[in-house]
Amino acid sequence: MLMLFLHIFFFPIMLVTPAAGIIKPEQIVEVSLRHEEFHSSEAFVDGIPQNWWSEDTRDKEVILVVHVQVPRTLKAFFSTHLSLFCPGALTSKLQFTMDEEYDVIVLGTGLKECILSGLLSVDGLKVLHMDRNDYYGGESTSLNLVQLWKRFRGNDKPPAHLGSSRDYNVDMIPKFMMANGTLVRVLIHTDVTKYLYFKAVDGSYVYNKGKVHKVPATDMEALKSPLMGIFEKRRARKFFIYVQDYNENDPKTHEGMDLTRVTTRELIAKYGLDENTVDFIGHALALHRDDHYLDEPALDTVKRMKLYAESLARFQGGSPYIYPLYGLGELPQAFARLSAVYGGTYMLNKPECKVEFNEEGKVIGVTSEGETAKCKKVVCDPSYLPNKVRKVGRVARAIAIMSHPIPNTNDSHSVQVILPQKQLGRKSDMYLFCCSYSHNVAPKGKFIAFVSTEAETDQPEIELKPGINLLGPVDEIFFDIYDRYEPVNEPSLDNCFISTSYDATTHFESTVMDVLNMYTMITGKKFSTTNFSSLIFKFGRRKDTGKTTHLVHGSLVA
Repeated sequence: MLMLFLHIFFFPIMLVTPAAGIIKPEQIVEVSLRHEEFHSSEAFVDGIPQNWWSEDTRDKEVILVVHVQVPRTLKAFFSTHLSLFCPGALTSKLQFTMDEEYDVIVLGTGLKECILSGLLSVDGLKVLHMDRNDYYGGESTSLNLVQLWKRFRGNDKPPAHLGSSRDYNVDMIPKFMMANGTLVRVLIHTDVTKYLYFKAVDGSYVYNKGKVHKVPATDMEALKSPLMGIFEKRRARKFFIYVQDYNENDPKTHEGMDLTRVTTRELIAKYGLDENTVDFIGHALALHRDDHYLDEPALDTVKRMKLYAESLARFQGGSPYIYPLYGLGELPQAFARLSAVYGGTYMLNKPECKVEFNEEGKVIGVTSEGETAKCKKVVCDPSYLPNKVRKVGRVARAIAIMSHPIPNTNDSHSVQVILPQKQLGRKSDMYLFCCSYSHNVAPKGKFIAFVSTEAETDQPEIELKPGINLLGPVDEIFFDIYDRYEPVNEPSLDNCFISTSYDATTHFESTVMDVLNMYTMITGKKFSTTNFSSLIFKFGRRKDTGKTTHLVHGSLVA
């Protein structure tokens, strides 16, 4: 048994519920911890500045998962579970011996790796999750203002007029979530939504003929939209009705066309839509990254359009997207908690993390600090196995801090703008992402904007100019280019499952499909969301505009 006196020994600045009690062997108890004070990052762990998790605690509630297992010592238990929510606070004082064998070792705590860790733990696999960093998130982490400055400006300090550092949660890989998309289904299926709050994104826009236009969200908006003339709207309406009524399993809705053979170009030609309309449909609704889709089977485009419409209808708002409060840094942590609840072990700040192979080239374990944890399979991001990946491209991005919303977006506090490749004379689309204090990612009155695209040159400042020109005046702007990698190994031969790097898109569909494909390769089965039914919606009123926004909190509805 384990006696709980956490409020005395470990968490003197938190309110703990329950503050004391007895936990029996094999019993799992969630202990609620809530801050009532504000602290700088330096106040948390031995004067060492930590990453987003330390300053983002603020007045938020944290759940400590306590799982008492008879064979483990109390010391090993604390290293395994308590370090999940206070990285560094205990791991520097408690040593954990890597003397066990695991079904899977996951390297890196990026979003993809954390989702897989959670799913595999729920499946009953014994999972060890390690990271060379002392924080969660990897390349998809969120940074406060001081960390953002350190990353891009070295030892310079951010100017005081930008506000408090702890009020910023700047995502390094910002992406919105389709409200009815695959990631939301995964969140609900695994019950991870109970750890998170979401808010609907205000608007979705597209760049066309030199101007920013709202992607119509209602019939009235469609009638008024300048994206199409009156006769083109009639033709487009017929096409939209066909897509809406299309049912893959009902031949009566196919109108004599086999969409697994008919190309998108051929399908659209039947309705006589002009080039600008095709551009709008393919990039702003179907969310294709380039024009290759036109010569591919039309079924994928139709499914993408139906997903957009279903996500839009889910909130009946201005866009099909949702975004977590406090930014995407919450997502890896939520899946890490899921893994811990199902017995996953977490170890941060583990240097090297060298993957070991036997004579046949199959993975047998991971070595760090002279100790080797044995395993049957390894899951990791490309940085842990650089000799098993290849470079496939680069992403250019700009990060801007502003004091106003993006012009011509109806003062939207959160918005996506897609700039189709043809409108810019490029080979791939450009994306503009903006979020603000309405999602708790910046101080009151501040906005965070990202411009990203697949890099075609070595000059991001010039290449991103079309998107940056849409931002208006900026307080600060940072430029960056990062490489994209994909695995070249054969997982069936070496048991190494490597994720692909994050692309330039500002939505999650390509990311989560990579995760589910990896899940299938690892387990030999497809991930099923058959229990998916519905979300509980909570409504909040934004004081600054009076607009009603949607908060999504975890639960399944029968």
